[in-house]
Amino acid sequence: MTSPSSSPSSTKPVALVTGATSGIGLAVARELGARGHRVFICARTAEEVERTVRDLRAEGLEVAGTAADVRSAASVTALVRAAVDAFGPISVLVNNAGRSGGGPTVGISDELWHDVIATNLDSVFLLTREALRNGGLADARGGRVINIASTAGKQGVLLGAPYSASKHGVVGFTKALGKELAPTGVTVNAVCPGYVETPMAERVRRGYADAWGTTEEQVQEQFEAKIPLGRYSTPQEVAGLVGYLTTEHAASITAQALNVCGGLGNF
Repeated sequence: MTSPSSSPSSTKPVALVTGATSGIGLAVARELGARGHRVFICARTAEEVERTVRDLRAEGLEVAGTAADVRSAASVTALVRAAVDAFGPISVLVNNAGRSGGGPTVGISDELWHDVIATNLDSVFLLTREALRNGGLADARGGRVINIASTAGKQGVLLGAPYSASKHGVVGFTKALGKELAPTGVTVNAVCPGYVETPMAERVRRGYADAWGTTEEQVQEQFEAKIPLGRYSTPQEVAGLVGYLTTEHAASITAQALNVCGGLGNF
């Protein structure tokens, strides 16, 4: 684990961001750090966490982190404990860690199905429960839970049954927990990206190209043709909404699933 760069007695709010070494998670860590949060990050690989912490600290942000497997309850417990030990009670939890996964349903293995659900959905439950139980989030003034879902959590995605099912689950969990925690003032929302240019997007295009017997460039053109703005969103655009949801101006927004998708979905 990387050690904190500031004292736990600091009054700055603490944000825990999962899957934060690339793509949307990295953009969220950078956004929240720039807004004055002390940010604790995780990913599966210790080397990637160390590199990302070093890079973000070089930008002047207060960041620490550790490797963690968000599919594991024991690892999640250790992660939340590490975040609290480093910076103090958590006030913002961003459940971003996730993976793609799909293909023709008839050929999907048990292992793929269970891993997509564990990574994308079970982790959201495990992290949120632990942050509420032992991370200080339940008592946080202006507490926030922000789950990175997907427009695939609101509609079916061709050749993406496991992914779509997992993200529908995230949206449902968000709406239920938002109502449950409303009396405490802790808000719970989902941010639903559409097509976003990330390393995961590259893997998704590769998978569709293989399934359809075409090129990744042709897949991207087909996807972009469906987006009214005609382009993929950026990780920074997604992170901007996450950042706004942490502010006092967003205190009455809860139990919502908000799209960042270039007009791809108006639901």
